[in-house]
Formats: sequence, structure tokens, C-alpha cells
Amino acid sequence: MNPWMKDIVYDEKGLVPAVVQDARTQEVLMLAYMNEESLEKTMQDGEAWFYSRSRQSLWKKGETSGNVLKLLRIDYDCDADTLLLQVNPAGPVCHTGARTCFYRCGWSRDPQPGDWPGGWFLPRLDRTVSQRKADSPDSSYTAQLFSAGLDRILKKVGEESGEVMIAAKNSDSQELVYEMADLWYHCLVLLHSKGLTLADVDAELARRRKGGD
Repeated sequence: MNPWMKDIVYDEKGLVPAVVQDARTQEVLMLAYMNEESLEKTMQDGEAWFYSRSRQSLWKKGETSGNVLKLLRIDYDCDADTLLLQVNPAGPVCHTGARTCFYRCGWSRDPQPGDWPGGWFLPRLDRTVSQRKADSPDSSYTAQLFSAGLDRILKKVGEESGEVMIAAKNSDSQELVYEMADLWYHCLVLLHSKGLTLADVDAELARRRKGGD
């Protein structure tokens, strides 16, 4: 047993809640429960194991679906009675097929500048574009772009690139932000049209960072 595991405070049933978070996007994926044995197996296996309160047995996330959770880090809170698992998910986490179990919004408001850390929204937009490609709803502009094909998408990327340059030349900060948002959105559509995602660009930037670029 790792020394830190002796700090964990389990409830009367020998369980501790475990919040599961995507290490790359910081998105909360699910909430499950662990006992000492499942925590040990997670540490040994490198993939998340939990304890099912209904079946009263251990279970490995993704054992049948293949959508395992590769463990990257475990933190625990100030009272040592809640775990935070940072993982790399192999696929959708929710049994409904959704990426996260927290896919239903109860309340929200329009974000304002400074509300969210930089880079927060792009991963969400990336997932939305992916979903629109898969579902192809008639009312979706994104789905319509995919249906129109690569030439249409490339045309939009070219148009938006020109708009960004014009906004920059006009020295209009708000216009530049607006046009840049349009460009980034259409670039995401282009990536997904070629079977790529924001994660591929992110990985390339990380590679360059390691190389000192």
C-alpha cells in the first residue's frame, strides 16, 4: 500500500467517492465510489477500478465497452474523504453514450470576458463539432457544412482568414476577436472533416514545446 492511501477516510461502508476528470480538458466525466481494494487495483493496473454499490462488487470501467480510463493522477481533498482521478478516457464515459455523465444542464448564463480561463471553450466546441458530424441534425449549420463537403469548408476557412486580416488592418480589436472566433470555428470543422480533432493540434503544439520551438 502506498503511504498516502493510509490517509484516506472511508465511510461506514468502507467507500470513498471518486470524482473522475479528463486530464486534458479538465471536464468532469463521472462520479463513482472506490473501496481500498479498487483503489489498490487502480494503482496497480493503471486503469480505473470502482466499487458497485448495487452489485456489491468491484468493476473496471470500460471492461466490456473498451472505454477504459487510463489513470494519470490521483489527488484527495483536505478532509481526505473524496478522491479526484485525472484520466485519459478511451471513449465515451456515460452508459448513455455521452462523453460525460454530466451532459444535462440545469442552469447557466452567457459567459462574460474573464469568467472562464483561457482555452476553456475550445475543447467544448471541438466536442460539439464532433457531435454535429455524427448526428447530422438538419437545423445545424455545422452539419450542413459537413454535408456540403470539403470544398465548401475550405472556402469558408479562406473567407474567414481574409476577414481576420481585414479586421487586424482596421485596428478594430472587437472585430478581430469576432472574426478570429469565426476562423477558429471553421478550422475545427475542417479538422473533423479530415478525421482529426483539436487534440491532434494540441499534441503537435506540445511536441514543439518539448523541442524548444
